[in-house]
Amino acid sequence: MSVDVALVESRMVDREFVTKLLAAGAPVVIKDCDLQEADLSGLRMAQWRFENCRLSKVNFQATDLEGARFEGSRGPFANFVGAHLDDVVFSKCDFNNANFTEARLNEAEFSGCKLTGARMVRIKFMGVSFTETLLIAAQLPAVSFRKMIIVKVDFSSADLSRCDFRDAVFDDCSFRDAHLVDARFEGADLRGADLGGLRLHDARKFKGATISRSQAGDLLAEMGLKVR
Repeated sequence: MSVDVALVESRMVDREFVTKLLAAGAPVVIKDCDLQEADLSGLRMAQWRFENCRLSKVNFQATDLEGARFEGSRGPFANFVGAHLDDVVFSKCDFNNANFTEARLNEAEFSGCKLTGARMVRIKFMGVSFTETLLIAAQLPAVSFRKMIIVKVDFSSADLSRCDFRDAVFDDCSFRDAHLVDARFEGADLRGADLGGLRLHDARKFKGATISRSQAGDLLAEMGLKVR
């Protein structure tokens, strides 16, 4: 079978097929393909591009995907444990309940993505960016977002314990009912964040952060006090 073309379109893709593509030695564009439950663990797929692919339960464990692009693809329960995802771009993808434990995500970009229930534990995470992304009920303990500008990210009900949000700026984000044990917010600008569900006794977590008068009124309202 000839694999001298870069574009693979509208077919089933499994480990055997990917191995043949890798033998060609060039990055590959995978478009409108079905990779569901494929075992691609441990392969070197740097710079590959996945467009509108079905990636449900695909196994990328310890796979080298540096510089890859995922666009318009759906991969619920995908396995990225220990994967090399530096400089990867995820655009308009749905990776709900995907497992990124111990993955390298330095300088990665998530834009317009659904990561509901995703597991991001012990990740390497320098310079990553999130825009218009759902992280509802995701697990992100001890991740540093320090000095980041975070736009339209929904952290509702997420595990953000021990996260570092110092000096971060939030624009149209939500922390509603998020778990914030030992999270740090010194110097953060929270005026663009929904703090719904926060109780006044939790407010000390936000010491040194900036909130709006409206947000302060909501906190006091939780105590039954009225602000005039």
